[in-house]
Amino acid sequence: MTTPIRRMSKRMPGWAKLVSAVVLVLVVFFAGIRFSLLPGLKDLFGTETHDRSGPALLQSIQDISRYDAASGNFQVVVDLEKDAKYLPDAIRGTRTLYVGAGTVDAFVDLGKVGENDVQVNDDRTSATLVLPHAQLGKPALDADRSYAVSKQRGLLDRLGDLFSDNPNGEQAVQKLAVKHIRDAAKESALTGRAEKNTTDMLEGLLRSLGFKEVKVTYKA
Repeated sequence: MTTPIRRMSKRMPGWAKLVSAVVLVLVVFFAGIRFSLLPGLKDLFGTETHDRSGPALLQSIQDISRYDAASGNFQVVVDLEKDAKYLPDAIRGTRTLYVGAGTVDAFVDLGKVGENDVQVNDDRTSATLVLPHAQLGKPALDADRSYAVSKQRGLLDRLGDLFSDNPNGEQAVQKLAVKHIRDAAKESALTGRAEKNTTDMLEGLLRSLGFKEVKVTYKA
């Protein structure tokens, strides 16, 4: 006579049941928020934005004597990659693809024009002006038109962002974008356009005041 073998019932411990229940509840809870399965949860845990900034304080006032004669719009794609020695990129390393858009102004500083730089004949019909060459202003990055296309970070970099005061900071790529925009402005014809526009402006202004001959040159 064969004795039937009893199968041992595998019972889940009580603590395991409790953990599984908690995990299940959390999954359903956050899924409800993510996919709006549970009405009202988004409103309950929604975020609100409050602007508690103080008033802006005027620190100084400076007189401007320059004539902004031209402005250039630039755009650059920055591909910045930082690797760690002896570690794969999946563990330590970052790569950011950033589109930087900004403007650079070209101006002529009329405040540097001295008395000897302006010659007018006795009957005030002819004038000769010697001006300083046009200069480039500081590049201004446009936050509304600049954005990060993609960010790749290693595991250690992701963990570091959790304890950082400024996670996913973009200062490095922004500075690099400003540098490239400045270099592009130097290679462009922006200062030449600024001098031409300044010459046209002064010739038109002086002719409207009665001068028949106007000559504008720039210092060597």
